[in-house]
Amino acid sequence: MTQVSYGPEGVDIRFPGWEATMAGRGFLRVPISALLSARVEPGWTSEILGMRSGLVVSGYRKLGTFTHPSGVRRLVSMKRGVPLLRLSTVRGETGFDEILLSTDDAHRIAQAIHRSAAR
Repeated sequence: MTQVSYGPEGVDIRFPGWEATMAGRGFLRVPISALLSARVEPGWTSEILGMRSGLVVSGYRKLGTFTHPSGVRRLVSMKRGVPLLRLSTVRGETGFDEILLSTDDAHRIAQAIHRSAAR
């Protein structure tokens, strides 16, 4: 499963094993300067994400890059039943407008990002 952590430099995302192939990368660091917002959703989003490059197992797992017809580009690693961390980012720094990550640490990471932004 995708590993997500937050530290002084930003959000680190690791895609282990086969996930790296589907995500098109093994690692992505989202610097603090590129984070616009962070919020937690209870789980899987059913919104239309757009065209994909990656993997979709209907109703269970989505992993890869999704481009919505509106032009919004997302990096997605979602698994049903796990809280969803939704990061809005500066596309010029990350390559993505949003990053959607299923992680049990979603609440803790979002709170840490909000505390950092408040300083």
